[in-house]
Amino acid sequence: MTRVFVPKDAAALAVGADRVARALAHDGVEILRTGSRGLFWLEPMIEVETPEGRIAYGPVAVSDVPGLLEAGFLGGGDHPRRLGRPEDLAWLAGQTRVTFARCGIVDPASLDDYRAHGGFAGLARAREIGPAAAIEVMTASGLRGRGGAGFPAGIKWRTVAETAGETKYVVCNADEGDSGTFADRMIMEGDPFTLIEGMAIAAFAVGASKGFVYGRSEYPHANAAIATAIEAAQSAGVLGDFVVELRVGAGAYVCGEETALLDSLEGKRGQVRAKPPLPAHEGLFGKPTVVNNVLTLATAPWVLTHGGEAYAALGTGRSRGTQPIQLAGNVRRPGLYEAPFGLTLGEIVEGIGGGTASGRPVKAVQCGGPLGAYFPPALFDTVYDYEAFAARDGLIGHGGIVVFDETVDMAAQARFAFEFCALESCGKCTPCRIGAVRGMETMQRVIDGVDAEANLALITDLCETLKFGSLCALGGFTPYPVMSAITHWPDDFRR
Repeated sequence: MTRVFVPKDAAALAVGADRVARALAHDGVEILRTGSRGLFWLEPMIEVETPEGRIAYGPVAVSDVPGLLEAGFLGGGDHPRRLGRPEDLAWLAGQTRVTFARCGIVDPASLDDYRAHGGFAGLARAREIGPAAAIEVMTASGLRGRGGAGFPAGIKWRTVAETAGETKYVVCNADEGDSGTFADRMIMEGDPFTLIEGMAIAAFAVGASKGFVYGRSEYPHANAAIATAIEAAQSAGVLGDFVVELRVGAGAYVCGEETALLDSLEGKRGQVRAKPPLPAHEGLFGKPTVVNNVLTLATAPWVLTHGGEAYAALGTGRSRGTQPIQLAGNVRRPGLYEAPFGLTLGEIVEGIGGGTASGRPVKAVQCGGPLGAYFPPALFDTVYDYEAFAARDGLIGHGGIVVFDETVDMAAQARFAFEFCALESCGKCTPCRIGAVRGMETMQRVIDGVDAEANLALITDLCETLKFGSLCALGGFTPYPVMSAITHWPDDFRR
C-alpha cells in the first residue's frame, strides 16, 4: 500500500485538494490528509512516501492526476509537477521550524502519529520538574505572546500561579481576525494536539483545572479539527484531570482582545473591560486566568522539551525564539515562513516573498493586521523584531505581512482603517466609537479634495485622541495605518 499525503488545510481545500484526493483514490493507494506545510503558491502540494523519503508534487490539479500516475508518481517518478523532497526545497530549508515542526507532516486527527513525532514530551517534562520549574523554563525562554501584545508568557503564568484562588482557567485565544494572518488556523488544522498539550502544560504550571479554546465561526475546518483532537486527547486520558472545551464566537473582531473575549465566553456581549484588574488576577468568571494566543501555547511543548535556553538562543535582542511570518496580499510566494527574529523586512518581502505577484514594484507593506502601520520600501532595512518596529511606529502583531504594489491608493487604505474600526468597535469608549466614524468622514473629504490640508490636520489631532484615549488597542492602534499612510505617501492625499 503506497501512502499519499494530501493537505486538508483550508488554503489547500480552496484550490481543489479534496478533488485531487478523490482522483488519487485508487487500489493500492492510502490517502492521508495532513495540514499544509505553508507553501501556498504550490497548493495543493501532495506528497508520496518512497524509500528515499517523501517526494512532493505541486501545484496539482485534478487534470494532472492521470499524467502523474502514468509517470510513476507513486514511486516518486519524474513529472513537470515534481518538486523533490520537501525538506530540500529552498523555502522550507531556510526556515527554523519550532512551532510548526510537525505541520504538514502528521495526521492531525491521530494521537498516535502525534506521539510518534515527539508529542507530549513537553507535558511529561513539566510533570517531571514540577509547576514552579516549568514556569521558570518558560520565563528563561523569553517567549512573548504571539497574539500581538508581545507580553512575556512566563511572567503571565507566574502571576496566575501566585494569585490565590481555588479555581483557575487557561483560555486559548483562537479568534484570529487580522487580515493576512492564518498561522492559528494552520496549527489547529494541521497540528492541533500541540495546542492542547500547550494548554495542559499551562494548566499544570498555574494550577488550573479547566481550559477553553475560543474559536471563530469563520473557521469551520479549524473548529472541527480541534474538537476532534480534544475528544481524542481526553478519551485517551493524556490530560489527566484537565478538561478542555471549545467555544465558538459570533465573529466580532474586538473579541480578539482578551477581556472582550472573556466577556463573550461568559455569555455576555463582547466588550472590553477596564484594567486593572488584569485577567491574571480576575479573569474568566472573576477567577485567575491565563489568556494566551494559539501560537504561544503551541510553542510551549517545544520549550519544555528542549529547554528555555535552547529557545532563547534563537532571535535577537528582547525578541527571542521564532516568529511564524505570514505573507499575503500581492506577493509572489504567499504562505507561512517560520524563522528567528532578526531578518529585515526587505529580506522577508523581496527575498522570501519574491516581491509582488503582479511584477510591479512594491509600494507598501502592512505589518501586524488591519491596525498595523504601512512600511514603504525605504524602511525595508527595519529589523523584524518588536523593538525595531516600535521604534518606527510599527507593530509585529500576529506576524501578518500584506504586500501592495504601486497601484494601491494609500488615501483609500487610510479611510479603510477608520471604516474598519467603526464597524468593529464594541462601542464602550467614546474615542473609538465616535472617533472612527468622524475619521472616516473626514478622510472622505480629503479624498474628495475638500480643504485637504485643514482636514489632514484634523485627522492628525483625532489620531492623537484615539491613540491615547481609547480603552483598548482597537481604537488605540487605528492611528498606525492612518498616520503611516499620510507620512510616507503624502501625494496620495493631496491630488
